[in-house]
Amino acid sequence: MWCDSCADAIKAAIKREGALPEDITDERRYDSDEYPKYMSDDEASDSPCHCAAGAECLEAEILPSGQKIGALLSTALTSDGVEYVRDAVREGGEVAEFWREAFSAYDLS
Repeated sequence: MWCDSCADAIKAAIKREGALPEDITDERRYDSDEYPKYMSDDEASDSPCHCAAGAECLEAEILPSGQKIGALLSTALTSDGVEYVRDAVREGGEVAEFWREAFSAYDLS
């Protein structure tokens, strides 16, 4: 999964290379590895989802240490996702602290 900026850059590169899927409007006809597909911001996930570009993400999150991680793609979590973040927050760490703030709408205690 990619943030919008990274997905747009990938799509532009694929277009320049002349390797577009036959019909980009029909996402059932190609794999997301061939051409990035749309992901709704409100789709709930079982864990936090970050842009696959990681530290090279065009919208990277910069942690207090200066470390970069891929942009957070959604703040919607399933009940399993909430438990995943709770466990991470209990274990601690810089990314877990970022998640604690990003998912503050959930009861993480």
